[in-house]
Amino acid sequence: QPMLEFSGSCAGCAETSYARLVTQLFGDRMYISNATGCSSIWGGPAATSPYTVTAEGRGPAWANSLFEDNAEHGLGMYTAQAVIRESLANKVKEVMEKTTCDERKAACQAWLDTYNDGEANKAATKALIENLEAKVCCDTVKDILSKKEYLSKKSVWIFGGDGWAYDIGFGGLDHVLASGADVNVLVVDTEVYSNTGGQASKATQLGAVAQFANGGKRTGKKDLGAIAMTYGNVYVAQVAMGANEQHLITALKEAEAHHGPSILIAYAPCINHGISKGMSQAQLEEKLASECGYWPLWRYVPELKAEGKNPFI
Repeated sequence: QPMLEFSGSCAGCAETSYARLVTQLFGDRMYISNATGCSSIWGGPAATSPYTVTAEGRGPAWANSLFEDNAEHGLGMYTAQAVIRESLANKVKEVMEKTTCDERKAACQAWLDTYNDGEANKAATKALIENLEAKVCCDTVKDILSKKEYLSKKSVWIFGGDGWAYDIGFGGLDHVLASGADVNVLVVDTEVYSNTGGQASKATQLGAVAQFANGGKRTGKKDLGAIAMTYGNVYVAQVAMGANEQHLITALKEAEAHHGPSILIAYAPCINHGISKGMSQAQLEEKLASECGYWPLWRYVPELKAEGKNPFI
């Protein structure tokens, strides 16, 4: 089930297509820190929210931060819940050591065994909560249940455009990628500042015409992917939904499963591009951009290095 609906974005917006897919994969356990920009305008308009929940009432927890500090804000969201969760892990161990009930021991052990596995931990968390609620025997169990929403492994995502990731928020983004924290970054790269009328950014290609580069941009595009790859422990991918959806889904799943920072740079044709065929053809534009070599599709998987393989695919 998509947990992004009725976004109110421009018709054919590529950004919402990416965000919608991420919610389909991880939405029932997602935290989203969203940089100010187009994705915060369609992502959090006043009085409404396009993000929704499952029948069980679970959906993305969304917050918007300033253009210049969204990466730090996302890292803070991750760190806060991680600290609470680590303290809960110690309490679960304490309960497991003290209990004489085999069923409770098994529920605690299953939760601990799947601690870092997002999908497996969902079922283990549900079973643990049901077991603890059936018999609240001590203050430690009460304390665990008072913070039960933090028990399951969260999927923490930092959303933003190229103006944030390449330009104004780059210092913070670099800090987060270097931190080793288990956060995921989705850069919806329109190659211009979309929300302020299509101004050139460091993601704008050499020679491209945009606001403040009416005669064609004089410098080349910053290679954010290459910069991120130099750390060696960061999962990096360059994706385009219209070019290869399976590659995109594979990259999203690998990024989320990677125990460390990950960044996906997603090509997002924008209404500011003035596509002559119209925005209904945005996905086709992504396909053509990849086929002609303008937007190569690749993945950098740090885990492959440990296997003696080339991490760059």
